[in-house]
Amino acid sequence: MHLPPWLAHALRAQRGPIPWSAVVRGALSAGPLLCAGMLADRTSLGVVAAIAAMLAGINDRPGSRRASVRRIGMPALAGAAGMALGTYAGDHLGAVALTALLTLVGLVAGGVSAVGPVASGAGTQLLVTSAIGAGMPLPEEGWLRALAYLGGACWLVGLRLALPTPGALAGDFRFDGEREAVAAVYDAVAELLDAVGTERAGDRRVALTAALDHAQDALTGPRLRRYASSSAERRLHAQYAAALPLAEAATALAWAGEAVPGRASAGPRRLAVAVRENTHTGPLPAPARSAPALRALDDALLRAAEAFDRGRGGDLHTRRLTARGVLRSVLGAGGREYGLRVALCFGASVAVAQALHHSRWYGEHAHWYWLPATTVFLVKPDLGPLASRVLCRAAGTVLGALVFAGFALVLPRPEGLVVLVAVSGALIPVATRHFAAQTAVVTVLVLALVMVGGEPQASAGRITETLLACAIVLIVGHLPMPGQRGGGVRARLAAAGAAAEAYLAHVLREAEGTVVRGAEGPVLPQGEGRVLRRTERPVLERSLPAVRDARVEGTAADDPRPLRWTLRREAYRALAEARTAIALAAAELPALARHSEGAEEIAAVLERLVDTTTACAVHLDDSGRLTAGDLDRLTELLDELGRLDEGHGMVGLRLSELSLAG
Repeated sequence: MHLPPWLAHALRAQRGPIPWSAVVRGALSAGPLLCAGMLADRTSLGVVAAIAAMLAGINDRPGSRRASVRRIGMPALAGAAGMALGTYAGDHLGAVALTALLTLVGLVAGGVSAVGPVASGAGTQLLVTSAIGAGMPLPEEGWLRALAYLGGACWLVGLRLALPTPGALAGDFRFDGEREAVAAVYDAVAELLDAVGTERAGDRRVALTAALDHAQDALTGPRLRRYASSSAERRLHAQYAAALPLAEAATALAWAGEAVPGRASAGPRRLAVAVRENTHTGPLPAPARSAPALRALDDALLRAAEAFDRGRGGDLHTRRLTARGVLRSVLGAGGREYGLRVALCFGASVAVAQALHHSRWYGEHAHWYWLPATTVFLVKPDLGPLASRVLCRAAGTVLGALVFAGFALVLPRPEGLVVLVAVSGALIPVATRHFAAQTAVVTVLVLALVMVGGEPQASAGRITETLLACAIVLIVGHLPMPGQRGGGVRARLAAAGAAAEAYLAHVLREAEGTVVRGAEGPVLPQGEGRVLRRTERPVLERSLPAVRDARVEGTAADDPRPLRWTLRREAYRALAEARTAIALAAAELPALARHSEGAEEIAAVLERLVDTTTACAVHLDDSGRLTAGDLDRLTELLDELGRLDEGHGMVGLRLSELSLAG
């Protein structure tokens, strides 16, 4: 039976091995913090610290230690600010003014969430803690509650940095996340080579992009020094940089579609083993050099073996996120739509919660945070389709509230509740595979925390509030909004189009022998054969800022390939982000899904364009020129992109204007 996309998404769960290290950290986070607060006779601060550790645990995902500092720390800072803001606002503002202020906070947090995953986590914690600060009256002042919140998150960060990963025995355990991420890149290259000429090649190429993105993120976390300070880290940087030409050659082979010798994948697999075991590569398989991409693969293997032996470090080929880029994401179409949607839903839930609070619907206690906090987890479009999250949230809350009601009847207080908090914290890393399971575990944990803090058992009320939040989000989330809908998908596709344009323009400049350096503009000489029209110069100049932004520091000025690898990485990363946004939008209810119709076809053409550009770059390295067939294929893809984008305006017509002349 074929299920509708929104229902199929709600039933889909992630798979993978149990993250035992994260389970241990979860068990050592919220429960011990709550216990410490109780022993110090500051139970309310222990509750706040445990909530911070719980939210930090949701962000405690696989990856490097350095990356986890940013992934957990930045949302925690936003959460501490939200806790202070909510506390002071709840103490000094009336219902109307408080609702207006929190609606404005929702607008800002929603716009910021469009920047990326870390910013989205920061926006989520800002909203949740502002609701908790205003709706969970505690005896401490706002600054002290914010400090306790920050301390709880820092405790989990400290555990993440200090505890070794089970089974990580090779080299410095501090870099086991980076080591595994880099090794996974070489495994992904090998799997793509095995899939060349089969139907699995497309999926393997997507998996290679994901592995490269993960490794890049793992290696580019915050640091005190500008460059890698240890030999182990420099070696990992060199190993990652050596994988980029291998990935380029493998992508070109997959694009050609002709089966390659079985021994072609043996070399990358040996390199993966060398990364994991922190050893030398040993002998590599005999080369196969019958095609340009195979020759490029062999050359890349030799350079990788040399880089492994030297271990001197390498450029990560990343583009720094500038303040202008952040503002463009926040104030662009995607950020505006995201911010408005979050603000309306969050503001409406605060207003309803205030009305119920002042009408004494909650009873004698003054805790009204649950309704707006629930709305925050429902209304984030980058976390999942609206209908899917509503179904999962409702089911998870009902299950969690019923489970907690049963435990509350039999567990001794407060000792049993503290143990329940610790067990729930340990289950969070496993439960994050499905939103309903995560909701159930979080519901049990939060209800146990607030009962320890003095709130009466209120499972039935929490179920009712959750269902009310689901209704608010479904109604407000589907209201007509000003401007063109589907702004998130359009913004991601526009970014992917710009990145593909910059990559293609750079390869074409390589073919013309006029690679951009510094602030020089492109020069388009009239050579023999097929060249770019001079009338196309304005189009190329529009892509020049993106090329300049991607300039690689420390790169030899006469070698254009490192800059090309940076642009290729940016193009594939932007395409992956666009694909994710399109998939989430397609799983919405039809009223919202229709706004992204046609985006999937445009993304597919963009991917083929970037794949073809990669194949052309490999051919250019091998022969020193692009053939008429190469340019014909690029022209066909640009024309097809223009036809698909006509009437949609998702990518803009800049790419289709970059035509090639004969």
